[in-house]
Amino acid sequence: MEWIECIKRSIDWMEKRLPGKCDVGEAAGEIGISDLYLQKGFKFMTGYTMTEYMRNRRLYLAALDVIAGKEKIIDLTYKYGYETPESFTKAFTRFHGMSPMQLKKDVSGMHVFLPLKIKISIQGGNDMDYIVEREKSFKVIGFERQFTMEDSYQQIPKFWDEFCGRYCVRLKQGIKPTNAIEETICNCHVGMYGVCIDDLQEKGRFRYMIAGKYTNGDVPEGMSVYEFPDMQWVKFLCRGPMPGALQSVNTKIFNEWLPGNPDYEIELGANIEWYAEGDTHSLDYESAVWIPVREKVKG
Repeated sequence: MEWIECIKRSIDWMEKRLPGKCDVGEAAGEIGISDLYLQKGFKFMTGYTMTEYMRNRRLYLAALDVIAGKEKIIDLTYKYGYETPESFTKAFTRFHGMSPMQLKKDVSGMHVFLPLKIKISIQGGNDMDYIVEREKSFKVIGFERQFTMEDSYQQIPKFWDEFCGRYCVRLKQGIKPTNAIEETICNCHVGMYGVCIDDLQEKGRFRYMIAGKYTNGDVPEGMSVYEFPDMQWVKFLCRGPMPGALQSVNTKIFNEWLPGNPDYEIELGANIEWYAEGDTHSLDYESAVWIPVREKVKG
């Protein structure tokens, strides 16, 4: 299925479930795409997470109901998926900049949030710096946690800060490893990869690993291993200071390369970010985004 069509169908799916709440992770199953890529692509293409989009749409529709004046606040509270009138009023005020009672007196301040219309201008993804190559099955080893798309943009950087603060500073100073975990970090270059894996039963959550290339040997307690099958990858090279340069490449992938790509589609619900050694703030710092792909069957 074409990438733009996936995003359009996800919007239609959410609109049909308004005004109530819904598990946006279910949309991926309905559309037939990885939950990880659907939610990540939606964010890059629209600027909103799927949960933010649903919340904004509900609060806009709630404002229309407030203006109509046919329902009480407590009725609107349950209609739009809030547990108490206080939580509804707080969310309403944060979104519109005024309470429901204030909106009744002055509708001019209402925050309008209409259904999104996806219109993408394809601007030559072929100009992006990338290669497509097949990698034999390989394993990564590292530290793993689970995140949601809603909290990942805040929590994953904290995960990295924790990892770097605990291990990287000492090891980069040339201090020899003192335990099995530190030896594995050094031998397998843990920190070279940031790996997203969408294989959990619970929709809306994914695994994330701060990882390196695993060859063999014991797996220290507290670390885990994941194996990628033999498959093809498209590797987008990025040059520039982190995180801005890498975020820019990610945006171009979802806005320019994936939509309408005539040759490739996503193969697996996973992706890898590769980081070179060196100063991450340097103008010539290198990193990359790896996405597993398969060639489209052409009729």
